[in-house]
Amino acid sequence: MATLPEGEITRRLKGLRDWNLDEQAIVKKFKFAGFSQAIGFVNQVARLAEEAQHHPTIIITYNRVTLALTTHSEGGLTEKDFQMASRIEGLFSAK
Repeated sequence: MATLPEGEITRRLKGLRDWNLDEQAIVKKFKFAGFSQAIGFVNQVARLAEEAQHHPTIIITYNRVTLALTTHSEGGLTEKDFQMASRIEGLFSAK
């Protein structure tokens, strides 16, 4: 799968709420009421990632979760990253 050109990345980011470009990844910070809610969300993301065989970088700081998506095998952003971000948004919106 080929990496996306810069213009396409910019266009797709506009369709994702609060995701930002950080070098070769798209990143979003999520905030929850407490630690257990944050962990519950991470567990849901983990299930999605396993299904898709596309795993984000996850940083947990008490009630905050930071996710970063990139396609390591391609050295940048691909369609897979934006598909996963959209699926993650669906999880978060359901909260």
